[in-house]
Amino acid sequence: MLTLTVNGEPREVAAQASAPLLDVLRNDCGLNGPKYGCGLGQCGACTVLVDGVAARACVIPAGGVKGRAITTLEGLGSRDAPHPVQQAFIDEQAAQCGYCLNGMIMMATALLTENPQPTETEVRQALSGNLCRCGTHVEIVRAVLMAADRMAGSRAA
Repeated sequence: MLTLTVNGEPREVAAQASAPLLDVLRNDCGLNGPKYGCGLGQCGACTVLVDGVAARACVIPAGGVKGRAITTLEGLGSRDAPHPVQQAFIDEQAAQCGYCLNGMIMMATALLTENPQPTETEVRQALSGNLCRCGTHVEIVRAVLMAADRMAGSRAA
C-alpha cells in the first residue's frame, strides 16, 4: 500500500512503489485528466504538478512522490469554478480533439506560477515539449496569455 497526496487529499492505493504514477492516478485513483501518450515522458499528455512543478507522470514511479503534493487537472478547478487557466482555454476554444489539453493546461499552470507575466515567446518555449497534433497552438498560446492577464488582474485587486 502507498499513501499519496493527490489534489489535496490523502489516497491509499494498493500499488507497487515502482508502478508509474500515471497508472496509479488513472487506475487506482480514477482520475482521467492525465493521459497516456507516449509512455516515454516526451509528449506531455500525462503532465501533473508535483509540489507545483510540472512533471511527466508516465515516467515517475509512484513511490517517488510519496510525501509530495500531486495535482492533476481535476485538482485545479471544478466545472462550477474552473481555474483561470482552464477558463481561458474554454474561452479561447483552445481544443480540437482535446487529448493534449491536460498537459498544456498543467504546463501552463506551472509556467504562470513561476512566471506570472510571460511573453508569447516564453509561453511557446514552455509548451514546446507538449505535443498537439491538431494544430491549435495559436489558440493555446492565446489562452495562456489570457490566463496570465486575468490572474495578474486578480492579484492587483
